[in-house]
Amino acid sequence: MAVDEGTTAEAVDTDAGGHLVAQRDAPVGGQAVLEGVMMRGVSAWAVAVRVPSEAQLAAVARGEKPDPDEAALGDVEVHTHPLTSVLAKRKVLRLPVIRGVVALGESLGIGFKALSISVNAQLGEAEEEISGPMWIGTVFLALLMSVGLFFVIPVGLTSLVKDQLGSAFLFWLVEGMLRTAIFLGYLVLVSRLRDLRRLFEYHGAEHKTISCYEAGLELTPENAQRFSRLHPRCGTSFLLIVMIVSIFAFAPIGLPAWYLLVATRILGVPLIAGLSFEIIKLTGKHRRTAWAKAIMWPGMQLQKLTTREPDLDQLAVAIAAMDAVLATQSADATAEDLVGVEVVA
Repeated sequence: MAVDEGTTAEAVDTDAGGHLVAQRDAPVGGQAVLEGVMMRGVSAWAVAVRVPSEAQLAAVARGEKPDPDEAALGDVEVHTHPLTSVLAKRKVLRLPVIRGVVALGESLGIGFKALSISVNAQLGEAEEEISGPMWIGTVFLALLMSVGLFFVIPVGLTSLVKDQLGSAFLFWLVEGMLRTAIFLGYLVLVSRLRDLRRLFEYHGAEHKTISCYEAGLELTPENAQRFSRLHPRCGTSFLLIVMIVSIFAFAPIGLPAWYLLVATRILGVPLIAGLSFEIIKLTGKHRRTAWAKAIMWPGMQLQKLTTREPDLDQLAVAIAAMDAVLATQSADATAEDLVGVEVVA
C-alpha cells in the first residue's frame, strides 16, 4: 500500500490485511463515546459528538425509542476542556507503578465526563440532562461491579473447592484461569449487543485517527480509513494484561482464610493496575520489537471484539476531536509526555 510523501517508511508498516500501522507513539489518546469520540492530549481533552437531527430529537420527545443502528444526523459539536494532570505537579506521583494508578484514576474521571457530555448531547432538550451526582454514582457502581466480577467472584468460587485442590499452586492456577475466562466471556457477550455496535465503530474511528496522527499523515477521513482499527495502547489490551498480571501477583499470598483472600484481591487492584500500566507503556514504546509484538498480540486480537470498521462520517467526528486537542498542544510535545495517556487509546 502506498504511503503519502512526507511520511517516512519507518513511520508506518502494514498488517496482514493491508492496513497501515503506525510505528511510533504520540502524546495523544482517546475513548469512544455515544455518537462521538473523546481525544486527550497533554494540556487538553476534547469531545466531538454528532448530535441528532431535529426530526430525531422530535421522535425522542414523542417517546419513541431510537434505533441503535441509526446514526445521529445533525451537526458535530466539539467541547474542549483544559487539562493539568496532577502527575505534572508531584514528582513522587511519577514513580513507576504509582504513576499508573494516578493516571488511570484521572483517565477514568475524564472518560466518564466525556460519556456524560455525549449522552446529554443525544438527549437535547427533550429530556432532563443527567446530573453530576448521578454520574458519580454510576462510576462507583461500575467500579464495584468490575472488582466484584473479575476479582471477588473468581476467588470466591475457587475457595469453594480449595480443600479439593489441596495446594496453593493449583488454587492460584484455577483462580487465574477462571478470572480470565470470565473476562473473555464478558467481552464476547458485550460484542454481540446490538446497542453497542455504533460505539464499537467509533472505537475503531478513534484508533484509526490516533494512528494516522502518529504516522504523520494529514488528518483526513480518507487517510485515517487506511489504518488498522487495532491499537497497541487500547484499554481492551490493558484489561487483558491486568487479568494475566493478577495471576502472578496473587501467587505469593498462598492460601490464607477466605476473607483474607477476598481482601487481598480487592486491595491488590491498584498494584495490579499500576504494574499493567507499566507493561503497556513499555510495549507501546517498543512496538516495533519482536518481544513487544508478542506481548501485544493477544490484546490486539481481542480488540476485534470491541472495535468495528467506521465510516467516513464517524472518522470525521474523531478527527474533529483530535484537531481540537492539537490546537492547544505544544508542537514540541513528545512521547515522553504520554504518562496518563497510554491506556486511553
